[in-house]
Amino acid sequence: MAERVASRRKSNSGSRYMDYSLLFIVLFLLGFGLVMVYSTSSYEANLEFGDSAFYFKKQLGATLLGIVVMMVVANIPYHFWERFAVLGYAVSVVLILLIIPFGYEANGAKRWLRIAGISLQPAEVAKLGMILFLASMICSMGKQIRHRKGFYTVLAVPVPIALMIWRITSNMSSAIIVMGIAILMLFVSCPDYKRFIILGLLALAGAALIVFIIVKMAEGGTEGLDFRGARILAWLDPEAYASGKGFQTLQALYAIGSGGILGKGLGASMQKLGFLPEAQNDMIFSIICEELGLFGGIAVILMFMLLIWRFMVIANNAPDLFGALLVVGVLGHIAIQVILNIAVVTNTIPNTGISLPFISYGGTSVLFLMIEIGLVLSVAKGIHLKDL
Repeated sequence: MAERVASRRKSNSGSRYMDYSLLFIVLFLLGFGLVMVYSTSSYEANLEFGDSAFYFKKQLGATLLGIVVMMVVANIPYHFWERFAVLGYAVSVVLILLIIPFGYEANGAKRWLRIAGISLQPAEVAKLGMILFLASMICSMGKQIRHRKGFYTVLAVPVPIALMIWRITSNMSSAIIVMGIAILMLFVSCPDYKRFIILGLLALAGAALIVFIIVKMAEGGTEGLDFRGARILAWLDPEAYASGKGFQTLQALYAIGSGGILGKGLGASMQKLGFLPEAQNDMIFSIICEELGLFGGIAVILMFMLLIWRFMVIANNAPDLFGALLVVGVLGHIAIQVILNIAVVTNTIPNTGISLPFISYGGTSVLFLMIEIGLVLSVAKGIHLKDL
């Protein structure tokens, strides 16, 4: 015990670490996102509200608030939040359930609550709550997580939240992200990779079976299919559903294809002029490719790759397991969301309605992403320079 205390005192003598590279990347993505939100939404905002900067102003307000909250969270020792892990899980459940009587519908989906005049998407709260709860739970379980019972106990924790997000808010993409966060945090905590290989194969087999069943059902007519089934059919053959579920996907692909290598120029997109619905939200990456070309699209992807690399550096050098798991959870959230968004825009997977982190329009998303970045910076501050 004495040796451990002496070692801790010795380590505390090193200079504390501040990841300015991470901070720069995040601020760059936020600034770039504001530029693209204005460029993408100005035409629609002028038609609907008579103010071409309507969406830009709202996003700017959320971004500035997010930066302030990020700095506050970054200066609070991250172990402070461990005591709120169970509360975070419980609040997530309550907020999702409140959607049933009090939620309001926007863009064809009932996913938001209005609290004190502010729109809140409970799925974003659930992602942060899941990161905190699982980090605390995995640390408290210790080596028990390596046993089958502990492994599947942790894996079962996010299932109720994911199911509620899916069924109550009709937000399958957020449900997938919640499960993805849990699986990634479990992956770095448990060395038995065979279980993950089996789970991955089962998930792929299940997805293939669902697609096969939907295709077979469609051969007898599409009357019995819900909107998710129609989205899968549109994914397989978007041109056959060009006037329905395949319309947005086709317009996004037209935007990407017309941008070429260097793009048409910032603000010169044609698809945003009423052809691509809600372009500032889920499909903003397609407008980036149209205006800035393949070069711009790849540059954005590279920035996200740099962001993920900084997360990995911080997680590998975190002072303890709890800090490392917080960073891994944030890494999983952002990485999965980026992959899903770009995959949807390029028609690699069916349309799931997921935003591009830091860039797409959405105040709740930006605010909670900045809280997560604050947590990562707080963990980074616990690193000592001589440990790097």
